[in-house]
Order: sequence, then structure tokens, then C-alpha cells
Amino acid sequence: MELLKETLKAINSPNEKAKKIAKERLDSLAKPIGSLGKLEEIVIKMAGITGKAHNKIEKRNIVVMCADNGVVEEGVSACPQEFTMILTENMIKGLTGVSVLSKMTNTDLTVVDIGLNGDIDYPGILKRKINYGTKNFTREPSMTYEEAIKAIETGIEIGDNLYSKGYKILGTGELGIGNTTTSAAILSAFTGLGPEITSGKGAGLTEEQYNLKKEAIRKGIEINKPDKKDPIDVIAKVGGFDIAGMCGLFLSAAKNKKPIVMDGFISSAAALCAIRLNPLVKEYIFPSHLSKEPGAICMMKEIGLSPMLNLEMRLGEGSGCPLAFQIIDAALYIMDNMATFEEASIDSKVLIDIREEKNR
Repeated sequence: MELLKETLKAINSPNEKAKKIAKERLDSLAKPIGSLGKLEEIVIKMAGITGKAHNKIEKRNIVVMCADNGVVEEGVSACPQEFTMILTENMIKGLTGVSVLSKMTNTDLTVVDIGLNGDIDYPGILKRKINYGTKNFTREPSMTYEEAIKAIETGIEIGDNLYSKGYKILGTGELGIGNTTTSAAILSAFTGLGPEITSGKGAGLTEEQYNLKKEAIRKGIEINKPDKKDPIDVIAKVGGFDIAGMCGLFLSAAKNKKPIVMDGFISSAAALCAIRLNPLVKEYIFPSHLSKEPGAICMMKEIGLSPMLNLEMRLGEGSGCPLAFQIIDAALYIMDNMATFEEASIDSKVLIDIREEKNR
């Protein structure tokens, strides 16, 4: 618990002076003021995080938290639980979606066993198991309060270690059959919204399975009564070890004043928990894409961030992170290489700030 307390206490606001310098530089570039939209927002936000107007993100890593969920006993997934173990091994072998995209973008991958319901001896997996999967939250809490803290602190430790090794940015990913159910349950617990709004058909449920999923979420919240004022309690009652671990990664990024990319629906559930623990965490998160999961829009509203992309993806794994890294690279490259009005011999006095037009 001490690491978590120290981490939360160490999180500070971004550097407003650096953000101002970055904005002034962007406004001096030879283009209509504000015309690069979110790319400009990325540059300014990055400046606030690092304290520098000019940045390069050359060393990156996606951390994939792998864990099983006891709630699959309720028939909430179209896939058997064994798939988590199989996919984890395939990820280490470089065969999954995020593995391929990471390789394409020169991104390292850290695969973590934080709660698999079994042991994998394949070389390359980081063994940080809290327990052999969570309990079935329709009957009892997913995990103990102490396990939730341990899982969050595991994420903090992994993040701290990677940032100390020179990684400039992390991405968050997960593997775990049934984790769209736990993510929807977390969203319902925080917002009071019903599972018909917060949950969807995940990896491809039948209508009957979807009804079982909604009922499991209702029952889990009714039985466990998660306290929305205590994010750790919410994770412990209806969450998963993967979500808790990613929550710790977000906290680590904010503490270390480093950027971190959020993937899709499950990753955003972890981000929501981290932001509820300390609202300043939001200032260090770059959301990659809007998940196809129905609850994703509600999740984004709760988090208060806007995703870069909407590609109707629902794979998870951290697959949106490599795509976001490329967009971030593009934004930072523009900042360093585009000519100013003066350098391009252009009179900027005739231009208006289109951002002001947008806000009217």
C-alpha cells in the first residue's frame, strides 16, 4: 500500500509554461492557425508532460497484462477460458495482432502474467501472478482488497522499471477471456448505468450469451455493492487483475511525468480507475481509438478524453497503441520540421484562429 500512496502523492500537474511555448510555436507555423486539430493538441499535451516544447519518442513499449476472470463460469464469453493461455503464448511468439503491429512500428512488447489460470514456462513472459485468475463476481468479490492493491502496485513497479530503462512512452494492453464483462461492470459501478448500456457482445456473443452477460453484471453489482467512491473497492469487487495492473501503469506514467497510450475498452476501464484515484492522471494519457464496444462512448465521457481514431476495432491486446504512436510521431515531426510564416515569407495577419470559430 505504501508504493500506491507514494505514487498518488507524487503526481503533479503538467508544465503550463512548456505548453504555452509549444502553442506559440504551433501558431507561428505556416498554416491556418489551429488547422492541424488534434495533432496540435498532442504536441501541446506532450510539452506539458515532458516540460519541453520539442520532443521525440524513439523508445517505446506496450505492456500487456494477461489474466483470467472467474465470471466466465456464467457463460459471458463465446471463447473458452483456455484461450487466454493460448493467446498469451502466441503473443510472446509474435503471432497476435499487437505483436505484428508492434514489430511494424519498432515497438517493444512486455507480456505479463498477472493472473493467468495456469502457468506458462515459455521464455519471455514476465511472471507477476497475483492469483490463478479472479473469483466469479456473481457469487463473491473478484479478488480481495489486498490483491487489488498488489495488482495495482505491480503495474506501478513495471511502469517505473521500464521508464527507468529509457522508454519514453508506454502503451497499455491486456489479454483475458471475459474482460469486457469486468470492464462493463466497472463502468456500471462508477456511473450507475445498466449493463444494457455499458456492455456489448464482446468477441461475438449470441443473443442468449449477451443476456447472460448483462445478468452477470447486474448480479455482481447487486451482490458485491462496489463503492464508487473507492476505485480500489470497485476493482476488487467486479474487476480483474489485468485492469488493476494497467491502472498501476497509468499511475506510474503520471508519477514519472511520462506519456502513456490507452488502448480500447478494457484499457479505458483501467484508466478510469486511475483517474478516479487521482484526476491529474488524465493529463498524461493519450487515448488511441474508440472501441466498437457499446460502452466505449460512455467510458470516454467519464474519462473526459477524446480518442485519436475510430476504426471500429475491438481486438484489445493494446492493438491501438502502435497506431497512436505513429500519429504522435507525426505530430512531433511537424512541430520540429514545418516552416514558420516568417521562414516561408508569408504574411499571417489575414488569418483567423479557427479554434475560436469552433468554440463559438
